[in-house]
Amino acid sequence: MFLEGSVDRDALEALAGDQIAIVDPVSERRTIRPGGSTPADAAAAVAAIDVAVDLVQAGVGDALVTLPVSKQSIATHHLPDFRGHTEYLAEKAGLERYGRDYLMTFLAADLQVALLTTHIPLQQAIGELDGAQISEALDLMHRRTGGRIAVAGLNPHAGEGGLMGDEENRLIRPAVEQARQKGIEAIGPESADSLFARARRSEFDWVLALYHDQGLIAVKTAAFGTATNWTLGLPFLRTSVDHGTAFDIAGQNLADDGPLRHVVETTLRLISGQLPTSR
Repeated sequence: MFLEGSVDRDALEALAGDQIAIVDPVSERRTIRPGGSTPADAAAAVAAIDVAVDLVQAGVGDALVTLPVSKQSIATHHLPDFRGHTEYLAEKAGLERYGRDYLMTFLAADLQVALLTTHIPLQQAIGELDGAQISEALDLMHRRTGGRIAVAGLNPHAGEGGLMGDEENRLIRPAVEQARQKGIEAIGPESADSLFARARRSEFDWVLALYHDQGLIAVKTAAFGTATNWTLGLPFLRTSVDHGTAFDIAGQNLADDGPLRHVVETTLRLISGQLPTSR
């Protein structure tokens, strides 16, 4: 079944059947040139996200699996404040605060990582780090997943007792202790240079990384192409691949559909109730 333009109630009911539906939310024709993104492409990408959210919130789908979009193109041509799917979907769902209400997480075969901050400059992420932010993230992870959570340190060797920075003793350690007093199985701050290897040996179930690349470098080194991005806290299940648009190979028949197949398989397990918990 192919649906074009807006999707009304009758169309939604038709989608609930056994047919595989293809929905194009943009009825006007446009020229598509592989390897780039025009203003029309940016608008179409956002329209596709909006229709997908409507479908899953209407109960037509059990989950939303997103593919990469060009953040730069959408911000340049369509929505100046656009920073990515995660933030956009949270706003559409009425969630207000990252960390307290929703978190970006990544699931791999032997590594599960949550990000305390997402698509913001590193200097900003470090400057805004505080204990309340860590406490809120640990609360959310405990409610949604349970399990043992290790919090990464910010500085080399988790500050080396204050020799290499005071954020660990001043901000991170008190937040972890507060979480433990509430019954959350949290430890840290732990030295980030060995933390992810320890997680892969099952010393704990989750790592809370303090900034985007601290967590993503580890995930993509350990499981690039086989990790699933899961937005924790949304009122619907949303997952995504762990890679970008790859404009440099667009239209050359070089793209690998393996990561998407892996995400779909992981999403089906999440739908069936196989949520990440203690191993």
